[in-house]
Amino acid sequence: MGNCRSTIDDENWSNKSFVLKKVRKNGYYLKLASIELKNDPEVVLVAVKKDGRALNYASESVRNNKEVVMTALKKYAWALEYASEKLKNDPEVILEAEKRAGKLRK
Repeated sequence: MGNCRSTIDDENWSNKSFVLKKVRKNGYYLKLASIELKNDPEVVLVAVKKDGRALNYASESVRNNKEVVMTALKKYAWALEYASEKLKNDPEVILEAEKRAGKLRK
């Protein structure tokens, strides 16, 4: 078997309910999800609620979703680096990132 994913595994990572179950346990599993699910704000939101770093694996369009980015920032202050350019320049998003980073420095 080795490290290769089987066709069944690939099909699972395209299955929304399967992926949601996985990302609820560990947001990192978003990395293995299909492109379609990385583009699904609901799936990404669940992943970043568990681990803000999961934003790194989201599609560019979801990285432009303010709700998703703000949620990611609440879990990982430096998730701003994964946000879209537009949101990296959004005053509210910047303030949230600074607020979260400041709490970590104390």
